[in-house]
Amino acid sequence: MISNKTIVLTGASSGIGYEVLKLLSAEKSNLILAVSRHAEEKLASFADNVIPFTCDVSSREGVDSLFEEANKVFEGRKIDLFYANAGFPYYEEFNYTNWERILKIFETNTISPIYTYAKYLHHLDGREGHLAYTVSAIGQMAMPGYALYSATKFALHGFQQAIRLEMPNSLKLTCLYPVATDTNFFNVASPYKFEKPFPVQQPDVVARKMVAALEKGKKFCSPSPLFALSKVLMGVAPPVRTIYWKLEQEKLKRFKEEIKKYRDENK
Repeated sequence: MISNKTIVLTGASSGIGYEVLKLLSAEKSNLILAVSRHAEEKLASFADNVIPFTCDVSSREGVDSLFEEANKVFEGRKIDLFYANAGFPYYEEFNYTNWERILKIFETNTISPIYTYAKYLHHLDGREGHLAYTVSAIGQMAMPGYALYSATKFALHGFQQAIRLEMPNSLKLTCLYPVATDTNFFNVASPYKFEKPFPVQQPDVVARKMVAALEKGKKFCSPSPLFALSKVLMGVAPPVRTIYWKLEQEKLKRFKEEIKKYRDENK
């Protein structure tokens, strides 16, 4: 059981982060700084050991202010566990030129957790600590409709792989690789309705497995047994991956057709 810990959790007001927050805050000896862009609005009446902090971690200033706030609320004690969970997707056909839109998703999903690693090392200053990332299964197998999201997660997967070869022994790193999870993730991915990728897990299931992995100090957590099995199957039988991608490409095709139909009807 994770207990008597000072914890920072980003992306805490919805989805996997919210479910993890419920589990960690159930142990009243933990003190949790719960971070999101709407934390004080959505978590104001949460447990007494949860301190909501409204912050956009997609910028250097946001991450810096988060560490300053943690130092204040934890009264100078070290952060025992920092879970960088915040992130968001686009579901779309990537066929446009928009530098700012591309930059925004990389700032949140990739640059922020990488910068957080360095900030956390400086914060610990040789003391023991535990860093966690939500990477995503899509960081190991890209998906049609999620080109930019896949790219951000592939980059984060590569970073965690490399940083394990140089990080100090005093630091633990746990990475979560969930498949599609039935959260607000899909509501922010596109203003238009679209079909979710297969398979889909419930956020409480993912959260329980991640917290169990954190308790045991595991390096990785893949909460879907089907994804673990599919990686092996696709490795020995590549046509299985081709068939799966074809099914997901058909979903993107139907999505594009629905958008065209909607726009034609609303001219």
